[in-house]
Amino acid sequence: MESSFIIEIKDNTFARQFETITDKGLVTVEYSFQEKKIFLTKISVPDSFDDEVFISNLLKEIMAIAIERKLKVVPILPKIVVFFKKNPIYKELLPPGIRL
Repeated sequence: MESSFIIEIKDNTFARQFETITDKGLVTVEYSFQEKKIFLTKISVPDSFDDEVFISNLLKEIMAIAIERKLKVVPILPKIVVFFKKNPIYKELLPPGIRL
């Protein structure tokens, strides 16, 4: 069973990215805004970082932020599209017309 834990995320609005620190370094998810939509464009991780469960949990925290701010999420990055396919509970966050 997947453990759920809270990941502390900083919303760096100047750099337009969500940031969190891991024992391997900084992990970021870059975004851009357009109207009431957030476009998730890039995930950056340290070279030796390969924790897919952590990335999935990080994206779940970002989805919680989107819900709280009443934003629609547009997954630009294929890895984030895969996240939406594996987690259909977040399908309601997709804007009308977006099919995965």
